[in-house]
Amino acid sequence: MQKTASGWINGFIGVVIFAGSLPATRVAVTAFEPTFLTCARATIAALVGACCLILLRQPRPGRGDWSSLGVTALGVVVGFPLLTALALQHVSSAHSIVFVGLLPLCTAGFAVLRGGERPRPLFWAFSLAGAGLVAGYASTSAGQASLLGDGLMVAAVVVCGLGYAEGARLSRTLGGWQVISWSLLLALPAMLVLAIITMPTRANLTQVGASAWFSFGYVALFSMFIGFVFWYRGLVQGGIAAVGQLQLVQPFIGLGLAAVLLHEQVSWAMVAVTAGAVLCVAGAKRFAH
Repeated sequence: MQKTASGWINGFIGVVIFAGSLPATRVAVTAFEPTFLTCARATIAALVGACCLILLRQPRPGRGDWSSLGVTALGVVVGFPLLTALALQHVSSAHSIVFVGLLPLCTAGFAVLRGGERPRPLFWAFSLAGAGLVAGYASTSAGQASLLGDGLMVAAVVVCGLGYAEGARLSRTLGGWQVISWSLLLALPAMLVLAIITMPTRANLTQVGASAWFSFGYVALFSMFIGFVFWYRGLVQGGIAAVGQLQLVQPFIGLGLAAVLLHEQVSWAMVAVTAGAVLCVAGAKRFAH
């Protein structure tokens, strides 16, 4: 019971960190080209992960682990950051909430396919209800859509759900922060080369504003590394399908942060839908095993 509770706490911390990822990416792509942003953030996070692995003298993964690390890297190191950065050139960060609301269901599906978990039928009922609630609210308040942007976000959700489930499965034996660190290192050669090739000129870099640099630093350190330390630990301790449902409240955490930090108005509809999403998370948690 204590381990399960710890899993939900760690998972919630990870969700809070991830809640700022799409808004930060939206700001960053106004100054940085999407490919460079994806590769540079992965390169910085990989260097941080390498330092942790060396300082804490972590053993190398087994031969059979590298394929799973490759899937994780393709999902959360390359796929999701690149696809969302491309999508956010066509849609607002608010509109992308529609698709983040579907991520818990996608993660749960891959937890069954790749993680061997078998939630009870009522789990799926609460999961579908939560996804529909979040997506329905977001679709009525997110602004103008884009066919290309929407398609990119759908692809991002699919690869992210796979990366979450595969990384969490491997974290059972390697450890959460070790999995994201090795995944980042596996992708580092390609990410470093592409970052150098797509790097903006010195003249363009001098024109980048403070908000874009702050957003770049956030997605590199928090979204790409620190968030995964808590997230994978939470998924292992509490169950991939169950703790993954915490992502239902991620869009509303982001909106809440915007209200506090940016003084944006929070409507009663947001409060009501947030309460409904929390109830769906609680129901999914109860019937996850």
